[in-house]
Amino acid sequence: MQQGYDLIGDVHGCGETLVVLLEQMGYRKINGVYQHKSRKVVFLGDIIDRGPHIRLACEVVRSMVDAGHAHMIMGNHEYNLVTYMTPAPAGVKRPYLRPHTERNSFIVQQTVEQFANHPQEFKDYLDWFTQLPLFIDFDHFRVVHACWDHALINEFIGRYGGNQLHKGLLSESVNPDSFLFQFLDRILRGTSLKLPDNRSMTAKDGMVRQFFRTKFWSRSPKVYSDVVFQPDPLPVDLAHARLTPEEKDKLLYYSESEKPLFFGHYWMSGVPAVIRSNIACLDYSAVKYGRLVAYRMDSERHLNNGKFAWVRVDKAER
Repeated sequence: MQQGYDLIGDVHGCGETLVVLLEQMGYRKINGVYQHKSRKVVFLGDIIDRGPHIRLACEVVRSMVDAGHAHMIMGNHEYNLVTYMTPAPAGVKRPYLRPHTERNSFIVQQTVEQFANHPQEFKDYLDWFTQLPLFIDFDHFRVVHACWDHALINEFIGRYGGNQLHKGLLSESVNPDSFLFQFLDRILRGTSLKLPDNRSMTAKDGMVRQFFRTKFWSRSPKVYSDVVFQPDPLPVDLAHARLTPEEKDKLLYYSESEKPLFFGHYWMSGVPAVIRSNIACLDYSAVKYGRLVAYRMDSERHLNNGKFAWVRVDKAER
């Protein structure tokens, strides 16, 4: 029987909605584990933070992975939580690998609070998150949380022999001058460009940013609006500003001839649809009362809008 895969985007603690989506796709709970007779799930990272049922989401996902009914890759939120909770080594000025700033603490607040009375369980999940694959290259498709960069992925495999981190690499990974930092920033957060002339923009969530997220599949882009890929629009006067040669050099291009690629991370909205025949983002802002989205992948080479499945996130989930 052909192995089918159901790729699921960012859950962000919407555990009850995840159960609804799995059951809608024909998964049944047997001996405490959701499973399907001919399909497996691939979770694209960011199952934690923000939502009201983080422990439930973690339990459902890990039980499926441990039993061989699912795969999961690391998202930036799993990585951020691990480094937030990991003490810095001796000689480092800050007490933890990820600084406990007001912003960083706010992002992990729900996860920390929901595990507060379950310290051993929390520790076990942190250990598990640390070892999650960072990307997976299947026979006929690929998955990564934010961006597939061939050069950096090949270098990572060459250096570390696989697709995973381990605890011994965490300290190096937060050093901005290291290859590991550059690699993780790219695959977990994607590509970006700095606004010109030290400009900044205030996003809908109130965060002030000097960078904007960019597409890594735009062929021959000429202006900023050709590459911007985020919920928040650019300042009006910059949308049609021309890209400089230096900015173009910083962009990636994932070709139409490559395997289908699935990722999350980008807070999409509206009705799920493919970006291009071999590219699909499956993050549709579930925790912001959007949709928890899956793509039901079989053996197709060209992605099809008819293969999406989703559940709208009810305010009752919160």
